[in-house]
Amino acid sequence: MTDKNENTTLNETKNYRPNVAAIVLSAKYPHTCEIFIASRTDVENAWQFPQGGIDEGESAKEALYRELEEEIGTRDVEIIAEYPKWVSYEFPPAIAKKMHPFDGQRQKYFLVKLKKGAKINIQTEIPEFSEYKFVPTKNIYDYITFFKRTVYKQVLKYFRNEGYI
Repeated sequence: MTDKNENTTLNETKNYRPNVAAIVLSAKYPHTCEIFIASRTDVENAWQFPQGGIDEGESAKEALYRELEEEIGTRDVEIIAEYPKWVSYEFPPAIAKKMHPFDGQRQKYFLVKLKKGAKINIQTEIPEFSEYKFVPTKNIYDYITFFKRTVYKQVLKYFRNEGYI
């Protein structure tokens, strides 16, 4: 009898939290391509895209709209594109302790555009962000926290190659 885990890879033994992430373009898109980033309230100098867990029985799109409302105070967006695959990353040790029992996140990315007149409000019921800004895509990595950069580069490259950004 062989051990069930004998042939598993490292990632198959990890517990990834199902998650959605939104690359939010300003309402000026496609004339100007600026991407929303926000600074987390609980991790100093950690800028990121809006994202959050997918609840049991919830579709990725349903989670997207719920998370946008919970984190930036609006669901007034238009979905432009969806990244065709799920991507994952592992938490650094300090964050992994807070996110127990999860070792990282498995994410579905959406490229969305704020509708004209949409209002962002990060002072939500449970604020996750202390500030936000829209930045040109070329400046995104001046802000993004280190452990998300690989995934962000992969997803942004796809949307750039597809002609969206």
